[in-house]
Amino acid sequence: MEQLRYKLPSKAQGKASDAILVGVTASGNCEVLLEKDGDAAHCSIDIQTSARGFGQIWQAVLTDFAERQNAGGLKIEIHDVGATPAVVSLRLDQAIEAWENEHGQ
Repeated sequence: MEQLRYKLPSKAQGKASDAILVGVTASGNCEVLLEKDGDAAHCSIDIQTSARGFGQIWQAVLTDFAERQNAGGLKIEIHDVGATPAVVSLRLDQAIEAWENEHGQ
């Protein structure tokens, strides 16, 4: 397993929610856990992945996510078992949508 950690600038997430978990750690997939964190200007992302040596790809996918979504103030944990970048991006977007819809608009 490889562990990666990122702290990326992102617009503040204004919604408050309980922790959100999306996805599953099955063959070729990943799970994403969102929790509230204190730094509203950044999101912190911790990754455990079975695929070694893909740090640059992770950086690109996560930077794109942090720029597109309001993830500031969130702690994100990703458990990956070989998901493609498109699946990782989908799971991250799915997690933000679930977070924002947890208690209605």
